Amino acid sequence: MANATFASGLPPLPAYEIRPQPDLLPFISDFWLSLIATHIAYWVVSLIFHIIDVYDLFPQYRLHTPEEISQRNLASRYEVARDVVLQQIIQTGMSAFLSLTDPVATIGQEDYDVAVWATRVRLAQRALPSVLGTLGLNAAAISKNMATSYPLLAGALAGGHYPFLTTTLDDVTGAAVPAFAAWELAVAKAIYWLIIPGIQFWLATVFLDTWQYFWHRAMHINKWMYTHWHSRHHRLYVPYAYGALYNHPIEGFLLDTLGAGAAYKASMLSPRLGLLFFVFSTVKTVDDHCGYALPWDPMQHITSNNAAYHDIHHQSWGIKTNFSQPFFTVWDRVLGTKWKGDTSLKYERTRTAATKKAEKKAVGESSSISSSVANGSAVPRTNGTVKTK
Repeated sequence: MANATFASGLPPLPAYEIRPQPDLLPFISDFWLSLIATHIAYWVVSLIFHIIDVYDLFPQYRLHTPEEISQRNLASRYEVARDVVLQQIIQTGMSAFLSLTDPVATIGQEDYDVAVWATRVRLAQRALPSVLGTLGLNAAAISKNMATSYPLLAGALAGGHYPFLTTTLDDVTGAAVPAFAAWELAVAKAIYWLIIPGIQFWLATVFLDTWQYFWHRAMHINKWMYTHWHSRHHRLYVPYAYGALYNHPIEGFLLDTLGAGAAYKASMLSPRLGLLFFVFSTVKTVDDHCGYALPWDPMQHITSNNAAYHDIHHQSWGIKTNFSQPFFTVWDRVLGTKWKGDTSLKYERTRTAATKKAEKKAVGESSSISSSVANGSAVPRTNGTVKTK
């Protein structure tokens, strides 16, 4: 390859030596890190929101009142935590499968790959004279006039011709060979290290969004799937952070675990970038169920699909809308399933109903205790509590 590029007037490609990639962290292997990183992220972020919830730190940003949580949800916090742990066990198995089916991660070829992209940048410049010619410009004349003042620009206009850029092939012969311009290497590095990974990451998010939208919507349209699988998640009319993965195990596998794994493979993410994708997706999902519209929460401002958006889907009046998750709202907008209109009045009615129910329950319990005392079935203690005989 190096001889071929040199013979064609292109800079030679560097030699390289492949070696195993060292672990990201010194105290744990990448394999085990891939198994636990998403779970750690899930519970750390959930704990933060749980503390905010329990101590009612930001009541002005609550989507629901504490009364709604206690009166409307049909699953206990223990049931939610239990099912989440079960799903995370399934996710661990999938993570192990993905890691074991990946090729062994290696390093050492990066400079070579960057040089390959720099070569492509150089070859692309050969089309510039023809392109400028179609616009009535003489690239050769322009290049000649700029050669002294702007040699790099002149070289690009000449079709990537940089006779003044050379380097020695080796210290023994001292032979001079063509070299890349600094800007060519900068562009090549940006393509290799930023643009390509960015495109892969974006493709993974689009794949996961598409996968989850159509599976999620199908589980609402198909009565059997809703009754047997998806209805469990909707026992949480008032979502909270660690209930994000409260699902039927089959739904959790199809919607979340398999979807994320397929997105990882389809977008050809590297193991390190895949780890970032899984952690990011997990944190976003937890945040979408946190129950708060926090103005300083960056996760709620990445796209319009946030906690407030997804919370509408958990309400009885919005359950047939806002299927998109976890990143964008494109499919809801394209297919007409996005909630339209003001929700403030509907939320107010729901809060009022939950508060009245809580008050009615409290009055009923108080009346029951008073009746028991009057009938002699309970006697007051000196400390003001009631003791049943």
